[in-house]
Amino acid sequence: MADSPVQATAARAAALRARHRLPLAGLFGALAALGQAPWGLWPATIAGLAALYALFTATSGWRRAALLGWAAGTGYFALALSWIVEPFLVDIARHGWMAPFALVGLSGGLALFWAGGFALARAAGGRAPAFIAALVLAEAARTYLLTGFPWAQAGHALIGTAWLHWASLGGALLLTTLTLAAASALWHVLTGPRLPAVATLLALAALHLGGSALRPPADTPADAPVVRLIQPNAPQHQKWDPAHIPIFFNRQIAFTAEGPQRPDLIVWPETAVPVLLHRAGPTFEAISEAAGGVPVVLGLQRIDGLRFYNSLVALDESGTASAVYDKHHLVPFGEYIPFGDRLQALGISAFAAQQGNGYSSGPGARVIDLPGTGRALPLICYEGVFPQDVAAAPERPDMLLLITNDAWFGQVSGPYQHLAQARLRSVEQGLPMIRVANTGVSAMIDPAGRIIDPIPLGQAGWRDIPLPAPRPPTPYARTGDAPALLLAALILGLCLARYRKRSGPR
Repeated sequence: MADSPVQATAARAAALRARHRLPLAGLFGALAALGQAPWGLWPATIAGLAALYALFTATSGWRRAALLGWAAGTGYFALALSWIVEPFLVDIARHGWMAPFALVGLSGGLALFWAGGFALARAAGGRAPAFIAALVLAEAARTYLLTGFPWAQAGHALIGTAWLHWASLGGALLLTTLTLAAASALWHVLTGPRLPAVATLLALAALHLGGSALRPPADTPADAPVVRLIQPNAPQHQKWDPAHIPIFFNRQIAFTAEGPQRPDLIVWPETAVPVLLHRAGPTFEAISEAAGGVPVVLGLQRIDGLRFYNSLVALDESGTASAVYDKHHLVPFGEYIPFGDRLQALGISAFAAQQGNGYSSGPGARVIDLPGTGRALPLICYEGVFPQDVAAAPERPDMLLLITNDAWFGQVSGPYQHLAQARLRSVEQGLPMIRVANTGVSAMIDPAGRIIDPIPLGQAGWRDIPLPAPRPPTPYARTGDAPALLLAALILGLCLARYRKRSGPR
């Protein structure tokens, strides 16, 4: 059968010289990134991935497929993670020159996972099931390997849609599977209406309708505890300025004391207290007095010997620290230098956390009791990105409690992508989330991923919001990513075996 005009166009594009073909793949990758927050153009993600799948199907050999995947991934991550330049612009005179190198290095590095996925899919025959399974495994590898960085998965484009409901069944990897299935099916429908492709698109449409119909209703009991969210809006370039520290601290004190009604819990954001824990006694007294005996959760830093920790502290009614949680999943190169402690054995101590150079990681996930509110799983900033950090809780909590300082992420895309992933964590676990961010977006998130009464990005303020009720453990809460990983590996193995049998001995 002769190729359709669409197929012929893809074949011509794939046959272009690398200097033309690879930039084209990068552009399609950038198009696919438009589904990420704040743009939320999920059809662009499906269209961009469909175009990349078209180039992939017309590419011969795993090496060329790997190069195509790398170019596509570089374009995708360059746009999706463009916020990574923001931390270097806080002190632009000293660090601004690093911004382009950080973006290029991170985009090109993460694109290696896509390169591996494209190469693996081509080695397994290059058909749609192999393409989907290989890229799902590539995104899983990006989630877990080298401390992990699952930010901006293709499936995150569906967080703002009714497909989000299905994350309670299979997590982010299931959403990525649905996205890739839609892209490959769309391509096959455009090249000639084939029953499997049409059936796939109809099934995806049914899942969207089902997600709307099966989405759990809002459930906030009449006697639900009320939580006050405090957003001081301290820009990063002023946050640690001695002239501005009292302004932001007094702003939080004022927000804590305001209102005729007292909430059941007050939450301040990450590193909201400008003193170390062992010196914070008078500060805690001032906070407790403003709170009027209401328990307060806040972020601050603490020191133990020479080690520094990024911590969350729960204050009881008297202003005494009743629980301390230390962040355990740290940001590489941002909060610590990988292998810094080992380098000390070679006489290089400038990067050793045990010498106070960077943060040290805490012992791991834990659940803390907040009297009058319930049991909470604390998460500090970056930890809300990882489904495995939530799944590591030693017992099921009543809520997720995320404090963060998103001032590092700027005002364009980073804070909104971080918020979107918080919604995903709530749906995966069937738990409400209290999310308090320094510059926003602070909000309550219910177990269905709804954002309740947010404080907009870049504004100071406070909200009193009743805590939604948790739902029973979801299937994903019980199994995690294991079923999706096993299914993707099985499909890829079957594709590889079939392709080798069909190809015969070489």
